[in-house]
Amino acid sequence: MKLGLGSYAYRWSIGIKDQVPAKPLNAFDLLDRASDLGLEVVQYADNMPLDRYSEADHHKIYEIAQEKGLALELGTQCFDADQVDEYVEIGKRLHAKILRVALDEADGHIPVAELAEQLRPRVDRARAAGMKIAIENHFNYPSPRMVELLDAVNDDHLGVCLDVANSICANEWPEETIAMLAPYAINLHLKDYEITPDPYGVGFRIHGVPLGQGRAPIEWTLDQLKHCPSDMSVILEHWLMIDDAGLDAAISKEQPWIEQTVAAAKKFTEGR
Repeated sequence: MKLGLGSYAYRWSIGIKDQVPAKPLNAFDLLDRASDLGLEVVQYADNMPLDRYSEADHHKIYEIAQEKGLALELGTQCFDADQVDEYVEIGKRLHAKILRVALDEADGHIPVAELAEQLRPRVDRARAAGMKIAIENHFNYPSPRMVELLDAVNDDHLGVCLDVANSICANEWPEETIAMLAPYAINLHLKDYEITPDPYGVGFRIHGVPLGQGRAPIEWTLDQLKHCPSDMSVILEHWLMIDDAGLDAAISKEQPWIEQTVAAAKKFTEGR
């Protein structure tokens, strides 16, 4: 398995919504971070949209990645046919093998047959570009519906970007999600989480922790993926939440969290 850095590992350093640092990390900075961490892949997700970079930038990103021995992947959020087409073209410049598309609640309102019909020509274009499209199980797109979609398209260049925790939001426990989607997995998002009871007994909170320090069934998950190619990318993320201490405090925690996560991931995937 090839360990990689997902751009969401630096959610706060890059900036998101109204939380934007004075000097956000850019796509080139992410290459340096991944190289320094000893990783092999960088996956640019929708929090670092590569359509905002020029063609010249795309070629430069690829050149630097080559120098650092990094493979590149890219991704979008929610299904938009025109945007997927645009990202296939960007993927060509990056020589990317994976285009991750995260489906969410709005996509769940599109009939499966209609979404499959829109996906088929995009998968064909991805294949021609030497790329696969990986649909991510995001917060509000249920896994049974995703299986229905994948079976409807029935193409070996369309698979799952399997996230080990996202589907808790869709009322699925991780073992349930992973069991359903592992047969289709071509990409893995690895993170960890903890469940902390409220001190007053008013429910509980699900929050992120560095890999190996929470409840995610990491070893079991990797066992479910033994059938996957040995060079499948495992993209490392985390759910570091911002709190009352503010943006700068959150940013200061990101590097230690990803360093701990990388160290744990290397142990978990050793020999796999």
